[in-house]
Amino acid sequence: MSQLRPALVAVALTLAVATPAQAAATPAITVENGRTQPVFSYADAVREHVYVESPVDSDQDGALDKVRVDIIRPKESGPRLKVPVVIDESPYYDNSGRGNEGERKEYDEAGNVAKFPLFYDNYFVPRGYAVLNVDMLGTTRSEGCPDIGGKADVLGGKAVIDWLNGRAKAFRADGTPAVADWTTGKAAMIGKSYDGTLANAVAATGVKGLETIVPISAISSWYKYQRSNGVIYNHDYASWLAGYIDTDPAAKCQAVRDRMDAEDGDDTGDHNRFWAERDYIDGLLGDVSKVRASVFVVHTVNDLNVKPDNFSTWWKALADRNVPRKIWVGQTQHVDPFDFEGRRTLWVETLHRWFDHWLHGVRNGITREPRADVEIGPARWITQRDWPAPFALNASLRPAPDGTLGLKRAPRKSTASFTDVAMSENDMVAEIGTANPGRVAFTTGPLPLDLRLSGTPTADLRVKLDEPTSNLTALLVDFGEQPRVDWRRGQGITTLTEEDCHGESTEADDACYRKTVTNVATRPLEIVARGWIDVQNRHSLSHAKPLPVGTYGTVKWLTLPQDYTFRKGHRIGLVIAGTDATYSDESGTGANVTVDLAGSRVVVPFVLGTPLTDVPKDTARFRGPERVDLPEPEPGFHFF
Repeated sequence: MSQLRPALVAVALTLAVATPAQAAATPAITVENGRTQPVFSYADAVREHVYVESPVDSDQDGALDKVRVDIIRPKESGPRLKVPVVIDESPYYDNSGRGNEGERKEYDEAGNVAKFPLFYDNYFVPRGYAVLNVDMLGTTRSEGCPDIGGKADVLGGKAVIDWLNGRAKAFRADGTPAVADWTTGKAAMIGKSYDGTLANAVAATGVKGLETIVPISAISSWYKYQRSNGVIYNHDYASWLAGYIDTDPAAKCQAVRDRMDAEDGDDTGDHNRFWAERDYIDGLLGDVSKVRASVFVVHTVNDLNVKPDNFSTWWKALADRNVPRKIWVGQTQHVDPFDFEGRRTLWVETLHRWFDHWLHGVRNGITREPRADVEIGPARWITQRDWPAPFALNASLRPAPDGTLGLKRAPRKSTASFTDVAMSENDMVAEIGTANPGRVAFTTGPLPLDLRLSGTPTADLRVKLDEPTSNLTALLVDFGEQPRVDWRRGQGITTLTEEDCHGESTEADDACYRKTVTNVATRPLEIVARGWIDVQNRHSLSHAKPLPVGTYGTVKWLTLPQDYTFRKGHRIGLVIAGTDATYSDESGTGANVTVDLAGSRVVVPFVLGTPLTDVPKDTARFRGPERVDLPEPEPGFHFF
C-alpha cells in the first residue's frame, strides 16, 4: 500500500489539474432561459477568409468566378464543435458601406477582416455562431461582374451554402483547399436592401442547408423594383447600379453592362426574360415554391426605394404555401429595424430567438407568438395575428361628378377628363378643389370615425383615350392636420450622438452604435397609397395591347400596400392623373383621358371599429388646404 500511495496521489493531482483545463478548452453551446449564452470569446475568435468556387464565369475570362468569404467563428469551433452560420452577402462592403453609419470592412496585415460591419459578429459569435460577410460576385474582393439580381448574383450566393455543406469547393489565398469542417451546415442569410434581396434569391433556389432568411427592405422582383405595370421608374438602372457597386476598372465589365441595357426592355417597359431571371416569386432561376427556409420579413410601407409591393407580394406567396414566417411592418422609409426608435433591444432579442430556434433547434416558443408587429403611428407598435390585419373589409369608394367620394355609384354617363402630362405629386394634390387639366380629384366629407387601412388598395377605372395609351396614376390622400412619420427627411430617422452596445467588442471592432429617433412632421395632408399603370399593359405585363381610341376599357391594378389610420374628422381623397414625375422619368403621352365615373372606384381594405354604412358628403365642395409642397425625395434616393 505504501508503494501505491505516491502513484495514486500523482494520478489524483493530474486529474485535478487536467479536468478543468480540458473543460475550459472545449466549451459547449450553452442554452439558458431559451437563449444561447455568450460563452465564447469574441477577442479570441478565428478570423479567416476563403474563396468559394461558383458555377459561373460572369466576366468571361475562361475561369469560374470565386466568391470571397470573410469568416469569424469561435476559436473552439472545428470537427469536435460544429456551429451554424449567419451570412450577410453584400455588394456594398467597399463603397456605400453597411448600416446607418456606413461601416466598411477593415483588414489586418494577413488580409483577414479585423472589423466586420454591423453587430452580427459581435453579438452572435460569443453565442456559438459563425458569421460570414460575403462579397457578392463582381464586388469588393470577389471575382466576376455584378449581374444585378441575375444568374451570377444568385448562384454565387448559393455556392457559399453549398460549400458549407460539402457540395462546392473553396480555396485559401495560397490555393490550398478549404473545408468547412467547423459548421453544422445550417445557415441563415440576413441583410437590408441588396443584401436581403440576395437572401430572397438564394432561398428561391431551394438550396439545402439554408434554414432561414431575414430579408430587410428587400427586393422579391426586380421588375417591381424598376417598373409598375409597364411604367418605368428609371431608365437603364441595372447598368448604372452595376457600375456603382463594381470597383474594378470600368472596361472589365462594360460588356455585361451593355448587355443589360440591350436586354432590359426600356423601350417598352414590358416584362421580358431579363426580368423573369430576376424574379424570385416565379422566376427562371427559382421561385417561392422551392423555398425551404423560414422567412422573417422586415419592410416599411413608406419605402419608396424598394417599394413595399416587393414585400407584400412575397409575403402573400409565402403564406399561400404555408412557409413558416414572421413580419415587422414599419412606417419609416428605407430603414433597418436596428434603427427603429425604441425597438433596438427588442430587435436584437427577437432576432436572437429566431436564429436560436431555426439554427440551434432551441424550443423558445417564437413560432407560437403573434406573427406580425405593425407600426401604427410614430414609434407606436402593435402585435397582431398576421398582416394585413385579419378580417379587413373591402370598401368601394366611388367618385362622383360633383367632386365627392362615397359609397354610391355615380349616375350613368357621368365623366371626368384630364390630359396625361408629367406632373409631380405635389402638383397632383395641390388645391384639390380647383380644376386642374392634368388631374381629377374627389374627396369624402369628414369621417365619422377612425378608419385603418391595412393591405393593398385596388384602382378599378373605366376609361377611354384619344391616343393608343396613357400612363395612369392613382393616389389615395389623407386630408387633415396631424403629426405623422416624416419619412421623407433622413429616411424618417435622426441619428443621435448617444450610443448603445449589443455584443462584445475589440479595439478594432466595437459593438456600439448611435441611437436614433423617428422624425415627425405636422402637415395638412399625406399621400397614403400610390399606384401606376401603362394602359396598354392592363391585360399583360409582357404583351402590350393599346386601348382602341375612343373606346372605353377597364383598367384595374393594385396600388402599393399600406398600413395607415385616417383619423375621425379627416377626409379621404382620390386623385387620378397621368404620369407621376416624382417617381417616373417617363414623359406624359399627351393623351386625353376620360373617366367613366359610374364604372370607376377604388377598393380599400379597412379595419373597422364600427360598420361603415355611409361616407358623408359636404354640402359645399371641399377645397382643401392651400398648396402644400411635400419634400421631394432626398439626393441618393435611388441607392439601396
